[in-house]
Amino acid sequence: MMTFPNRYLIVILTFISTSVCYIERVGFSIAYTIAADAARVNQSTKGTILATFYCGYACSQVPGGWAAQRIGGRKVLLISFVLWSLTCALVPLDPNQVTVLVIARLLVGVAQGFIFPSIHTVLAQWVPPHERSRSVSLTMSGMYLGAAAGMLFLPSLVKYRGPQSVFLAEAALGAMWCMLWFNYASDPPWSEHPKATAAGFVESLLPVKGNQKVKVENGGISARTANIPWKKIVLSLPVWAIVVNNFTFHYGLYVLMNWLPTYFEKGLQLSLQEMGSSKMMPYFNMFIFSNIGGVVADYLITKRILSVTGVRKLLNTVGFLVASLALIALPIFRTSSGAVFCSSVALGFLALGRAGFAVNHMDIAPRYAGIVMGVSNTAGTFAGIIGVHLTGCLLETAKTSDSDLSSPDSWRLVFYIPGYLCIFSSLVFLLFSTGERIFD
Repeated sequence: MMTFPNRYLIVILTFISTSVCYIERVGFSIAYTIAADAARVNQSTKGTILATFYCGYACSQVPGGWAAQRIGGRKVLLISFVLWSLTCALVPLDPNQVTVLVIARLLVGVAQGFIFPSIHTVLAQWVPPHERSRSVSLTMSGMYLGAAAGMLFLPSLVKYRGPQSVFLAEAALGAMWCMLWFNYASDPPWSEHPKATAAGFVESLLPVKGNQKVKVENGGISARTANIPWKKIVLSLPVWAIVVNNFTFHYGLYVLMNWLPTYFEKGLQLSLQEMGSSKMMPYFNMFIFSNIGGVVADYLITKRILSVTGVRKLLNTVGFLVASLALIALPIFRTSSGAVFCSSVALGFLALGRAGFAVNHMDIAPRYAGIVMGVSNTAGTFAGIIGVHLTGCLLETAKTSDSDLSSPDSWRLVFYIPGYLCIFSSLVFLLFSTGERIFD
């Protein structure tokens, strides 16, 4: 019989999975930046390599949602972890082997592209509506804790063991998570509790008449959706509100994640090794604010203080508008404390906004949460491709003009773009989002 700790264990394991994934992403950024600078790789080439991951990531978002819907999120999540961990273990980090790095980052991107649609499918199976905000926020906050841990520990690992050691450490973490997931994760026991939504099942995945067929295998569930409403999804304004905000969120996150190391070292003339724990604060702040947003959202909804729609719009708007102010102010500050403060506020309030748009997948389409997540995360991935590569081009242009990378003028546009996008996206979400279920 399913007990409360079972779904909590699933949430904890998915939290760990997102932490490990973002240790990998931050780790590559740090290790490659240091290795590329030593090899005198130009900023444009660095931007291309850093953005390659997101090309593969974009290709597998919607297929990831489809696969999770067809095969099961638990299985797809395990397979994706095995693939990217093996790639990290086997690929050498040599900035001069551009082709090898491009292929490797594409493979890692494709493998990790299956992860978040799979997670949303798993959580949609296990987590009841009144726990969605804090469960999704906790799981997604693992990204930020992983990024914080990566920023804190990996520069020293590179310093003492070399850039390649980061790849090996990431592969080891991925392998350990795979063993935990294989041993402890399970599908909801539908055969024993076919109608037990109160115990943690989501009503949208119960057997229903029409196009949803449920097949029970070995005590688990494998959803077979005959007709996914692709046209309705694509034409839905609430879906587009999520898509636009996912794009903006990831534009800001990926630009800062991939280029903050360069900003600290080139823009502010600071050494990552000498910055101590301060360099992890932007991501640790995301971890804190993400969970605050989840708890506050569930409290407001459970106590009926605001409607689900009102809660999503409130937290999304506050998060994105405060983040926009911090991003626009970031290049003004020329000290490490000022830069860390602004980037911490920006990323922290972006994470707060996830209790708005990021949980909204399950509000409007709980049956197709993985599919809608795949669609919106594809937009977020394109934000990474565009933002990371564009930043490299902007900085390379600044180097060839009268400015250099230590000038605030070189970085102003880098931070203004996501700042203004935040304002635009918050308005779109206010106008078109809803917390009501719109997909049967």
